[in-house]
Formats: sequence, C-alpha cells, structure tokens
Amino acid sequence: MNTETPSAFWMDTRTRLTVVELAESCGITQEVVQELVEYGALSPSGTRPGEWDFGAECVTSVRKAARLCNDLELETSAMALVISFLERIHELEAQVRRLRAQAGGGGP
Repeated sequence: MNTETPSAFWMDTRTRLTVVELAESCGITQEVVQELVEYGALSPSGTRPGEWDFGAECVTSVRKAARLCNDLELETSAMALVISFLERIHELEAQVRRLRAQAGGGGP
C-alpha cells in the first residue's frame, strides 16, 4: 500500500473520482483499487479500469479499511470485507436516523 500523504481536494456527494484519484485520496495503489472492484467491494461506473469512476461517498470507508488493514497487515481480500461491513454499518445508521425522525424520537 502507498503510505504517502494524499493531496487534499474538495469533494461533495456529487464528486466522481477516477481510479488514480481514488487511490491517491485513500493512500492505496491503483492495483488495490482494481482488486477491490474484482472482490465486489467497490462498484465503479464504466466498463474498463481506464473508464471507471467512483462516487466520493466510498472514500471514507476505503480510507478506514486501508488504515485498519495496513495496521493489522491484512490482505486486500480482507480490506474488501471491511469496506463492505463499514458501508453496511453506514446504511443501518442512516436507517435508524430515518426511523427515529419518523417516530419523532430525536436523539443522537
């Protein structure tokens, strides 16, 4: 994995990233990005790696997974699983917030 500090740039939920931009912003290699797509952890639009682009919303999960896998010296296949778990947790937390709002519950 690439351990250099990535360059900073502004992203919002509509930002689309190339393979190179995603790899740089997460501190991983382009090959790892391609492996994550092969494992099904990332779903780019486009048919070939040169045409792929990714939604900015995946950056947080990929960064967390990369950091964890780097610290624990885990393989890319484990990173794919971690990304899937992190994204599922994010979905479930959003669902809980929606349900609380519908019930008028508030809370954190």
